Amino acid sequence: MVKSMGGKVNVYRGQHLESTHDFHAAVVNSEGTLLYYSGNPDRYVFPRSSMKPFQIIPVLESGVIEAFSLKGKEISVMCSSHSGEAGHIDCVRTILQKGNLPENALQCGTHIPRDIDNYNDLIRNGGQLTPIFSNCSGKHSGMLLAISHMGEDIDTYRDAGHPHQLRIIEAICDVCDYPADRLQISIDGCGVPVHGLPLNRVALGFSRLAAPEKWDKDDHRKRYIAMIRDAMTGNPCMVAGTDRFDTDLMDTFNGRLVAKGGAEGFQCIGVRESGTGIAVKVEDGNNRAATVIALEILRQLGICSEEEYKSLEKHAKPAIMNARNERVGSIIPDFVLKKHSQVTL
Repeated sequence: MVKSMGGKVNVYRGQHLESTHDFHAAVVNSEGTLLYYSGNPDRYVFPRSSMKPFQIIPVLESGVIEAFSLKGKEISVMCSSHSGEAGHIDCVRTILQKGNLPENALQCGTHIPRDIDNYNDLIRNGGQLTPIFSNCSGKHSGMLLAISHMGEDIDTYRDAGHPHQLRIIEAICDVCDYPADRLQISIDGCGVPVHGLPLNRVALGFSRLAAPEKWDKDDHRKRYIAMIRDAMTGNPCMVAGTDRFDTDLMDTFNGRLVAKGGAEGFQCIGVRESGTGIAVKVEDGNNRAATVIALEILRQLGICSEEEYKSLEKHAKPAIMNARNERVGSIIPDFVLKKHSQVTL
């Protein structure tokens, strides 16, 4: 196990240091070899929503693409933590309608969507806030579509022992090359199982998501993983939404990167050309540092040019704003990736 003090992200109010975020990062190649790291790349983590692209593998393998003529944007929203914009809600409704599934079949719970304008329109029009507005409704609609198509019980789809949840475990362990008997299982914010494993194994999963052709694996599963990658990079607005990091990053890199963030300070990126996988965990769980770290890693690895970095500056060095919408501080990365001793120049 590699042990090291991790890098930091500093939060300034004016010119004065106010807070610091510690983090862990793992950068691996397509074979899973650790290339660079910060902190503890072996740290056990719950990647939360960053695992959604892998949770959707069994959905596509169930035959729903052919049965329901799924489009790229529908696959993309199944991988999303969407903002609840009108396009997101319409897309989730379409998935449910294709499977003749009622909206109340969704068991993801609900919350106020990130898109406040759409939420305000809903309230003004006398609508109700339902689970379809949950940022996880895309994932849940995909699960329901597959389970219904296979003739399985939809009422118990959240149960850890449901056949579909067991298929998800198999897919995650396969793609991340991790033994199922060592996988930790708990419950995510939306009520379905969430999976715990080492940070570097998550990075390997994103390597294979970005470049499945580099994986020594039969073509069946790789074909569906490539579909998920292409759906996400081809419809980045469905993965997150307006002014969101995953969407803006994939837009900027035009198919060269696939990205998915998760709660509690998680961010993952896969680089298509090299098959590099990157996973970041902010130790205190604060998501505001995750995008800063991810972009600085891309810059240090030479994947992100200075022009691309500048175009994403609102995510790279986000401003601290007060209630008067005045800039009063900034968030700045303060680290240099460590090269793993097994890596040669």
